[in-house]
Amino acid sequence: MIFPASFEQKLGFDSIRKLLLGYCLGPLGRENVNLLASSTSFEEIGKNLSETAEMRHILEFEEHFPAQDYYDMVPALLSVSIPGTYLETDQLAELRLSLTTIVNLYEFLSGREEKYPCLRQLARTWTTSPMPDSDFSNLPIFLSSGHLISAIGRIMDDKSDIRDSASPDLQRIRKEKIAKQASVERKVIQSFKMARQSGWVPEDAEITLRNGRLVIPMISTHKRKVQGFVHDESATGHTVYVEPVEIFETNNEIRELEYDERREIVKILVEFATLVRPDIDLLVHAYRFLGKIDFIRAKARLAVDTHGRRPMGVDVEHSATASGKPGGSPVRHLLWRSALHPLLYLSHTRQNKPVVPLDITLNDEQRILIISGPNAGGKSVCLKTVGLLQYMYQCGLLPPVKEDSEFRVFENIFIDIGDEQSIDNDLSTYTSKLHNLKYFIENSGENTLFLIDELGTGTDPSLGGAIAEATLEALNAKHACGVVTTHYSNLKLLASREPGIANGAMLFDLKRLKPLYKLISGNPGSSFALEIAREIGFPEEVLDEAQKKTGKSQLDFDRELQNLEVEKGEVEKKSTELRVADDFLGELISKYQKLTADLETSKKEILANARREAKDILDNSNRLIEKTIREIKEAQAEKTKTKEIRANLLEEKQRLIPGDPDLNPPAPQVQTISINSSENRPVRHAYAGFLADLQAKHEGFRLTLDLRGKRVDEALSILQRYIDDAILLSMSEVRILHGKGNGVLRQVTRDYLHSQKEVKSARDENLEQGGAGITIVNFK
Repeated sequence: MIFPASFEQKLGFDSIRKLLLGYCLGPLGRENVNLLASSTSFEEIGKNLSETAEMRHILEFEEHFPAQDYYDMVPALLSVSIPGTYLETDQLAELRLSLTTIVNLYEFLSGREEKYPCLRQLARTWTTSPMPDSDFSNLPIFLSSGHLISAIGRIMDDKSDIRDSASPDLQRIRKEKIAKQASVERKVIQSFKMARQSGWVPEDAEITLRNGRLVIPMISTHKRKVQGFVHDESATGHTVYVEPVEIFETNNEIRELEYDERREIVKILVEFATLVRPDIDLLVHAYRFLGKIDFIRAKARLAVDTHGRRPMGVDVEHSATASGKPGGSPVRHLLWRSALHPLLYLSHTRQNKPVVPLDITLNDEQRILIISGPNAGGKSVCLKTVGLLQYMYQCGLLPPVKEDSEFRVFENIFIDIGDEQSIDNDLSTYTSKLHNLKYFIENSGENTLFLIDELGTGTDPSLGGAIAEATLEALNAKHACGVVTTHYSNLKLLASREPGIANGAMLFDLKRLKPLYKLISGNPGSSFALEIAREIGFPEEVLDEAQKKTGKSQLDFDRELQNLEVEKGEVEKKSTELRVADDFLGELISKYQKLTADLETSKKEILANARREAKDILDNSNRLIEKTIREIKEAQAEKTKTKEIRANLLEEKQRLIPGDPDLNPPAPQVQTISINSSENRPVRHAYAGFLADLQAKHEGFRLTLDLRGKRVDEALSILQRYIDDAILLSMSEVRILHGKGNGVLRQVTRDYLHSQKEVKSARDENLEQGGAGITIVNFK
């Protein structure tokens, strides 16, 4: 039950409906939008949300989804149910185009059954004949067989004109008509040339058409020079348009042929209507499917623009078992994360303004939330956000919340927002509110959500506050859920003694006297009436007097309570930052310890290798020296032979010790870094630079890499560098966004990842988050 009748207008859902109407591609989709209503069936809501979530994925990641020619042919089809009636050629053209769209939709979903099971089931349901004894038990088979689309193609060309070959009589008629038209054209040209040579035609005049016939423009004073029929004259009367007598009869024959042509076309159309007539009900059923798809697509477009997501829910079997009734929801709480008002989000996005998200919780311990705070601080927006998102959810629209949010299904949603005074019924604002509260109390139960803005206002504050307090106690006793905004202190105190009722506050920055639009639960908020009045320049002496009357203790309490919440938020923010920094520092220390150990191991290996190489060089040198001495002795100190032996010794020495300065020219000086002493300055400076580079690389690293639109070679190069950085920075998981398209980028990405031993796994993202268009990479 939805209350009051102006429910949608008060919450702004009428604007949501207008957006949906604008997203539709055809009248059948708009018809579904106009019929959109909330449901209390958990099963129906879940099915609608799943269909919309799948369609959103299609819009974001798929290509070639049929999105044109969503014509409504239902009235035209129903109009030919009577024998002898027929579709006009323009209707026939739209029928062919829209039937083609239906076939393409079915084929699109048929090839993606695992990815879009709900939409595939929808297609199967709506394209199965509603008539068990129909000649065609399945619409796609009927359509793909060419029974209708091919039949239309045989009688109509791509320009939506009836083909000459549609019937033998039509072909004969058109052939004869063309021949006579050619004859008429030749005779008119001859008559025009003669008239022009005789000076009877106005300068720059040409043959033209009047009443569908070729005529010659002639100067009115010469109109009798050519025998014929005058069809028209110019506005000045200077020119008349004459049909020569020699073509008059032929033109009459052409006109008769045109009548024959039209009669033959009607005959062809009647025959086609006779072909269609037995399956009109089947076709109407198919067009309902087309309208349903258009409607779901519009809902998905809204979700894309407002960041609507499918929240968590309970499967249908579980819900039926837990609740004891089919379609009922066992969820007894409402838990929303980062909820946004969709209309406010769209408005602020156009103005490049941020929107502060809301976290809302209603459960058995906190069934009723009393929100207090300053005027223009966001209380009413918070209230409307709760009502609008809950209504959207039960209408099958994806609400703009985080995916881990949880919704429950309410059988009743009641709101009291705005002014309901009526001159006709002699109702004041307060009287109308009392009527609403009376209705709430009489009709509420545990499956009721009520929303009341400025509860208790409109009458004497003490009496209004008392009635408001008693009303909340009565609604709480019925275990109804609700959100209430107020400035009354007695309602703020009610939460401290009434189980099931909790306080909430809209935060206010006292230093800048600016609302923060952030809702916090647990404590009441202050109205900050004096502070706001002082900010707008209200007379100071009046405010001082008001402060004396109010009492300093109350003002100090409100102020300190507010400051405490603001400071608490700042402390939590700093705590988060410190925790992140601590985790980052821990990771760096771990990596640096590993790096030091690796360097120590490398140092030992290098020294051991150096010792082995030095020993080999010394052994080889000793053998070379002994050989050289022996050869010199054998040569008996012959100068030429000794010189040759020494040259051989020098060449062999250069091979063994290529870095010897006596054998090679000086090389450019290269600064080396020693790893043997912790007191060595170059080591400390180089290590500090490395740490700085590593920290900069960590700060600039993004957990998602977008490769869409890149060439394969370019994408592979970027991917290689990105994976190297991820391994260096010890990332546990990253996301590669490559899209779907023809799958080339996805295949290249997967092949490279599988070749890397540091990669633990590479898998598709969840369907709601991108599916096969995104690869999740986990590292060892």
